[in-house]
Amino acid sequence: MADTMQFDLVSPERRLVSVPVREVRLPGTDGDLTAMPGHVPTIVTLRPGIVSVLAEGGAQSDFAVTGGFAEINADSVSLLAERGHPREDITQEIFNEMMQDAHRKKKAAQDKAEQHSAGEDIVTGAVKLLADMEALGTHIGLDPRQATIPD
Repeated sequence: MADTMQFDLVSPERRLVSVPVREVRLPGTDGDLTAMPGHVPTIVTLRPGIVSVLAEGGAQSDFAVTGGFAEINADSVSLLAERGHPREDITQEIFNEMMQDAHRKKKAAQDKAEQHSAGEDIVTGAVKLLADMEALGTHIGLDPRQATIPD
């Protein structure tokens, strides 16, 4: 079994990283997990959180993602993030935009649920997304209360 696997992280804006790694820690919607060489093939839905990558030489890199999908194979992890940034690039302004998006999704889910007299799962998912975004900001030292809530 190889000691490394290929890791690719892309967002709609750009390719963030493409490197050989020893492990990738992912914030999955069904729980966090670590992918290493030889991992069983699977697809994981991601929640907002930190993706940590342990490189071949032992250096760790962290990336903040707002969600997305990761395809894990024995020799690679391909991650398509809804939105992703290197952790050190996340400013309060960028985080505020991310929080505003989460608030908009929550409001849209609530509106849809009210119109259709159903959709509690949709609202619950949007509330969880917002809570995960708040936790992400707190984890990296940013204030989730600074984001203005859109009307």
